[in-house]
Amino acid sequence: MALSLPRPQRFDVLIAAVSVLSGLALYALGLGTQGDRVLERPWLLLPLGVLGCMELLRRTAPRVALPVATVALVFDQFTPGNLASVMMFTDIMYAAVVYGTPAAARRIPVTTGAITVAMTIGFLAWWQEPEAVLIGVATGIVAFGPAATGALVRNHREAAAAAKLRAEQTALLAEMDRVQAITAERARMARELHDMVANHLSAIAIHSTAALSLDDPATTRGALSVIRENSVEGLAEMRRLIGILRDSSDDREPAAAPTLDGLGSLLANARTNGLDVALDDGRAADGPKLPAPVELAAYRIVQESLTNALKHASPGRVTVALAEEPRALTVRVTSPYGDPSGPRAPGSGAGLVGMRERTELLGGTFDSGPESSPDGKVWIVYATLPVDPADKEVTE
Repeated sequence: MALSLPRPQRFDVLIAAVSVLSGLALYALGLGTQGDRVLERPWLLLPLGVLGCMELLRRTAPRVALPVATVALVFDQFTPGNLASVMMFTDIMYAAVVYGTPAAARRIPVTTGAITVAMTIGFLAWWQEPEAVLIGVATGIVAFGPAATGALVRNHREAAAAAKLRAEQTALLAEMDRVQAITAERARMARELHDMVANHLSAIAIHSTAALSLDDPATTRGALSVIRENSVEGLAEMRRLIGILRDSSDDREPAAAPTLDGLGSLLANARTNGLDVALDDGRAADGPKLPAPVELAAYRIVQESLTNALKHASPGRVTVALAEEPRALTVRVTSPYGDPSGPRAPGSGAGLVGMRERTELLGGTFDSGPESSPDGKVWIVYATLPVDPADKEVTE
């Protein structure tokens, strides 16, 4: 099996070529870094060539390049020496820290620092001359200096990469928050639009069907009156909602949210549309005022329940019951269950989904479905809306 060597990068090839050519030029000029040595001048070409080859692997295989370069530099000390060989070794040492493994990047500066100290103390003890300190200085410049520089560069690069990653994660989280906020706002707008307009459109559909199916001028005229009233009110609600969506300024007066005080008008409108509605308000007349989100949710649940009763309930009485518990407000709407005898409007089930969402947003419970009662089968809508006593405002 053939051994595949890593392909050197173009920049590493350029460094190797320039370094070897510089070393050959210094050799041709007869310049060296040392005096007479054991080996003659031609021997310095061997470490020069080896170090040039290791420069090709400085980035792709630093674990191979550094040990071989170290042996080549030691061999170079037995020749007159070449400055290009020393410079290539320092670059390979730097690259081994920058491009090597994290363990090597931590180990090499410590090792070269220990070697520098050991060389200084060893030669000083051997020669017992101040000039021996220069050996330690040279060792530090050739070995420890490039390793320490590589460690600093690597730390800066890792810090920059970590900062970039944090920025990307922050941007991703911000985008997720933005998408969630948009989704939640779209769901809220859908609930508001459905609750405000569905009641009027359902009444229009039922009365228009009645006007078309009954050949009675009086009935037709009454149905048209109800249709006109509901269409005008529905258009007004739609116009107000569109105005809120289009107006991006901050000086617009906020629209008053519906409260349980408006149940009388809501039930009167339902009676006008043909429902027999009764209200059983079990709340204390002088009790504390409920939080605005709870009152809005309760109002919308009653409104949607009446709309569903108008579209789907059999003839009979619809009862709206409110009860205030120590930590919750309960809303119960009961309507006759069965096939309506008169015209009906189609439904998509979005109303039940909206009521459940409103209740769950407040941490409450919601249930709906048919039940048996002494008066026959009825459809029950039951919601429990939690109320924090600290949020109640005592009314005068």
